[in-house]
Amino acid sequence: MATLLQVNGLKTHFFTFEGTVKAVDGITYDLEAGETLGLVGESGCGKSVSALSLMRLIPDPPGKTIEGEVFFEGEDILKIDMDDMRRIRGGSMSMVFQEPMTSLNPVLTIERQLTETLQLHMGMNNKESKVAAAGLLERVGIPDPERRVKQYPHQFSGGMRQRVMIAMALSCNPKLIIADEPTTALDVTIQAQILELMKSLTTEFGVALIIITHNLGVVARYADRVNIMYAGKIIERGTAREIYANPRHPYTIGLLNSVPRLDLPRLAKLEPIEGQPPDLINLPDGCAFRARCRFAIDKCATETPPLVPLTEGHLTACWRSEDLGDAAVLEAAKAAV
Repeated sequence: MATLLQVNGLKTHFFTFEGTVKAVDGITYDLEAGETLGLVGESGCGKSVSALSLMRLIPDPPGKTIEGEVFFEGEDILKIDMDDMRRIRGGSMSMVFQEPMTSLNPVLTIERQLTETLQLHMGMNNKESKVAAAGLLERVGIPDPERRVKQYPHQFSGGMRQRVMIAMALSCNPKLIIADEPTTALDVTIQAQILELMKSLTTEFGVALIIITHNLGVVARYADRVNIMYAGKIIERGTAREIYANPRHPYTIGLLNSVPRLDLPRLAKLEPIEGQPPDLINLPDGCAFRARCRFAIDKCATETPPLVPLTEGHLTACWRSEDLGDAAVLEAAKAAV
């Protein structure tokens, strides 16, 4: 497949009175057309900021993308003017924002919020856009779309609002959709419906999808490749199958160990990651995960590990990544806790 998106050394910082917050600190990855990429990490690791940086929606001030390149269909969209970016944003690239309860305008009908995008990016007239808006609601599984498209957001449940957000994202036949925590505040049954809907639509229309989440179950089921983020950096990257079968960064191992598993005895305890994420204003020397890591060595305190390949397509940023493939090392670390 052709490379649709290529991110090189992206850095987005927030300049505050207390200091510079390095929210995204030099991330590099690519995405192929029709591929689903999972972006995973704890709250505050830079997932959403990286997505907003791609869309050029970082509020300035205090935020600014200070370095890096974002090639979308071969064009560096960080260098184009904002008029051109507005044509790409919503047209070729779209985003499902994190909170469906507050992402829609409460004083406009669903129809108006959909037709605005269709008229702006697709050049439809008023009549055509209204017909298309009802068709979009039908596509995302909302019953009686001709009646419901006339209603306001408060008349929709959380799951239905998220379907409207997905319809809005799909309205202009984009090549890339970024879904930022698309199942936030939804119950488990509705979460599954929303994710199945998004996956089926991307498969049907060949749309690339970036799913931002800290739900590793979502990633295991829906993602082709995974980027694990910590303290503004990607610390492990690879196919979903490889990451789950052979994690090689202590943080990734910690995330996987903290997920309940049906194949373990009922009384088996979860293993939480001890401690808190670092302050992004005052990052420690060396590895940012060192203070929480059971595998840390002296080198981790002084030198920041680079993201390097272990095998083809599997990269990790850990000085002990080779050791972490040894089951004996993992068991010894567990026993020492």
